[in-house]
Amino acid sequence: MPAIIGALVIIVICIIVSCIKVVPQAQSYVIERLGAYQETWGTGLHVKMPIIDRVARKINLKEQVADFPPQPVITKDNVTMRIDTVVFYQITDPKLFTYGVEKPMMAIENLTATTLRNIIGDLELDQTLTSRETINTQMRAALDIATDPWGIKVNRVELKNIIPPAEIQNAMERQMKAERERREAVTRAEGEKKANILVAEGEKESAILRAQAEKESAILKAEAQKEKMIREAEGQAEAILKVQQANADGIRMLKEAGADEEVLKMKSL
Repeated sequence: MPAIIGALVIIVICIIVSCIKVVPQAQSYVIERLGAYQETWGTGLHVKMPIIDRVARKINLKEQVADFPPQPVITKDNVTMRIDTVVFYQITDPKLFTYGVEKPMMAIENLTATTLRNIIGDLELDQTLTSRETINTQMRAALDIATDPWGIKVNRVELKNIIPPAEIQNAMERQMKAERERREAVTRAEGEKKANILVAEGEKESAILRAQAEKESAILKAEAQKEKMIREAEGQAEAILKVQQANADGIRMLKEAGADEEVLKMKSL
C-alpha cells in the first residue's frame, strides 16, 4: 500500500511539473483546451490545466528571414529569367498564424512567386534590371496586405539575384564591353584634345614671351645706343671746350708776355 501511494505521489508531482511552463523571451505559446483555442501565453511562468490543456504551437516572435529558391518569371517583352527573393517577416499575431493558414511558409513562398510574376509581367527586361527598389517596394506592400490575415507582417523584400538567360547575359556582356570601349575612346580623344590645347597654349605663351623679350632687348639696345651717343656728344663738346679753353689761355699768356699785334693775329689764325 505505501508503495502504491508513493507511486501516485510521484505521478502527481510529474503531472504538476509538466503543467508548469516557462515561456522564453520573444516567444509565445498557443494553448488549446480540449482541442479549442484557449489563450496565448507571453513571456514568463505559466501553469496549464493537466490533460485538458496542451501547447498547440510555439511561436517565434523575432524577425525571421525566408530565402526562397529562384522563381521563373516572364517579362513584358517575353524574356524568361529566374529571380531569387529574400523575405524578412515577423509574426505579430500567434493565434492568426496558428489557425489562419495551413503551412504558412509554403503559403508565403507561393504568394511571393505569384506576386513577383505579376509585377515582372508589366516590366520589360531593361526595366527589371534597373528597377530593383521599385520591385522590392511593390512586393513588400502586396505581401504585407496578403499576409495580414495570417498574423504575419512583411518588413522587407529583397531581390537577391536576377538570372537572365545565357544568350541575354552574353548580349549584355558584349554591350557592356562595347560601352566600355566607347568610353575609353572618348576618354582618349578628350585627353588628346586637352594635350593639343595645352601644347598650343604653351607655344602661344612661348611666342608671346619671345616677342616681349625681343621688344625689351630692342628697348635696351636703343637706350644703350642713345646713352652712347649722349656720352660721345658730351665727350666731343668737352674736347671742343677744352681746345677753346687752351686757345684762350694761350692768347692770354701771349698778351701777358707783351707780344705785338701781328704775333697775336698769327697766333689767333
